Amino acid sequence: MSTLIAEELAKNQKAISVAEFFEKNRQILGFDSGPRSLITTIKEAVDNSLDSCEDAQILPNILVHVQRISKDHVIVTIEDNGPGIVKEQIPKVFAKLLYGSRFHSLKQSRGQQGIGISAAVLYSQLTSGQPTKIISKIGAHSPAHYYELMINTRTNEPEIFKDEEIDWDRNQGTRIELEMEASYVKGRRQSVYEYLKSTAVVTPHARITLIEPDGNEIVFERATDKLPKQAQEILPHPHGIELGTLMRMLRYTERKKLGAFLRYSFSKIGLFTAEEICKASGLDFDIDPHDIDRNQAKKILEAFKKVKIMSPPTDCLSPIGEELIYKGLQKEFDVDFIATATRSPSVYSGNPFVIEVGIAYGGRLQKDDRVDISRFANRVPLLYQQGACVTTRAIESIRWKQYGLNQPGGGLPIGPVILLVHVASTNVPFTSESKDAIAEIPAIQNETELALKEIARKLNRFLKRQGTLKKRREKEIIITKVLPKMAEKLANTLEKPVPDISPVVAKIMGNVHIDSSADKHETGEINVRIKINNHGSKSFEFDIHQLLPYEIKRASPEPKVVSVGDQYDYIWPVKINPGNSKALTYTLELIDENDENKLGNIIVEGMEQELVTGAKCVKGV
Repeated sequence: MSTLIAEELAKNQKAISVAEFFEKNRQILGFDSGPRSLITTIKEAVDNSLDSCEDAQILPNILVHVQRISKDHVIVTIEDNGPGIVKEQIPKVFAKLLYGSRFHSLKQSRGQQGIGISAAVLYSQLTSGQPTKIISKIGAHSPAHYYELMINTRTNEPEIFKDEEIDWDRNQGTRIELEMEASYVKGRRQSVYEYLKSTAVVTPHARITLIEPDGNEIVFERATDKLPKQAQEILPHPHGIELGTLMRMLRYTERKKLGAFLRYSFSKIGLFTAEEICKASGLDFDIDPHDIDRNQAKKILEAFKKVKIMSPPTDCLSPIGEELIYKGLQKEFDVDFIATATRSPSVYSGNPFVIEVGIAYGGRLQKDDRVDISRFANRVPLLYQQGACVTTRAIESIRWKQYGLNQPGGGLPIGPVILLVHVASTNVPFTSESKDAIAEIPAIQNETELALKEIARKLNRFLKRQGTLKKRREKEIIITKVLPKMAEKLANTLEKPVPDISPVVAKIMGNVHIDSSADKHETGEINVRIKINNHGSKSFEFDIHQLLPYEIKRASPEPKVVSVGDQYDYIWPVKINPGNSKALTYTLELIDENDENKLGNIIVEGMEQELVTGAKCVKGV
């Protein structure tokens, strides 16, 4: 009887395609709510666009357009200027799950699993019943290919509804249009706008345009024309290999000798190291790897641990770099202070990784809220499951009070701060397929803590300096209230004009004093003199800017000149020692008498306002 039941049960057993599995478990991939489904779709498409542009060494121009067709349905279009996709590959790239070029490639990249964009196509067809529309073009003289397609969830193969050549007024690129059940939200951390803003911070070489459902257009301009260093593919490292993987590699290798297998299947194993591994494992250097059994494979794994093997190469990584993280934060946030740090490469389980961090303080950031954490993995923002991420654990483990931030009850600190953490690796250890959080790998947490402490020390120095400047500011306010009254009374008593007290204030405060004067020559020219006195106790370096609507003559020293609309920005670099004076001079040839009133204000770049009297200071011009 039991045999008959078993036979009946056997009839119901059948294979499940990966597309069918994700059809019934779409929340695993991040399609569990209206707002999140839209963000996930855009994220996967933008990741692909950025990767393809960078692989082709093209500065990315990406358009994201969201149209609302009903309360809970949208059409989302993502277009790029990348290299395009060849005709035969288009259906498989967009309508076959687990299809891609990066899964077996050991190098840093945004997309790794081959699930992303095809999962968005699957979600689109499930919730709208409409095919996804794709246009791709690989060159100015090549035709544009237009497809409408879906995924056959039974077979995990593309179903093509339209396949034709069309006219497209682009030289190259790819455009995808999906209709889906989703909602566009504003004003919260997990939104399309915040995702794209975060992406713009860590991809400062990209220009990203967002058109919202109400027609509002937002452009995240690029801050640099410098493309990131391309990551190079590497071989697996012995320290990251498990027994089953090693046995599979031994079974399918084309090498006929164990020594050659070790040398050409792993990174950082040369002839001498291969000989040492064979000796430590007790196996013949010339044995056929196909004949190695499980016990012998275990001996090879043990030998990997005994023999000294260099760390894997790090040219498989493409960190953002401290300078570009700084520029990214600077262009997207109005703050008073920015610091960045990039750690040296480290390794976990044979996988090289680099931790990069940035901190932005002050400006318009909220003072009484918890710090804003921006997490990234291989340049991709992580918007969800913040509490489950190793980077959050690293932030919480630091005693921020000793660096000048409040941290009531431990946990996350409070203050007007953005903390950016980027993990770059050949294999980011995510906690799930939705790639929202990084697993608690001790090596990653330790490196993150060290990087955060480095920028925390820089912040602490800035805050202490701000405290000193605040005291100077309070002192100067008192002085500038008292001295003018004294000067006015004395001038009235002596029946003389009220003197300019700014030089006196500068001397009392120990400031740099900047004063300008203009003398009109009988020829009609005006000779301008900018005098700089350092009344402080240390040297200063800064730039003096003056915006003028006309060209100057006989400048000494010669300034750098930058055109700004219909004006000229004259820039003099200044280095002045304590107690010294300097003068900048130039001549203006005036067209009419009113020009004498058009002399622009003097602006100082590179100094705090509290240290300068007589000119306005700015952070950057």
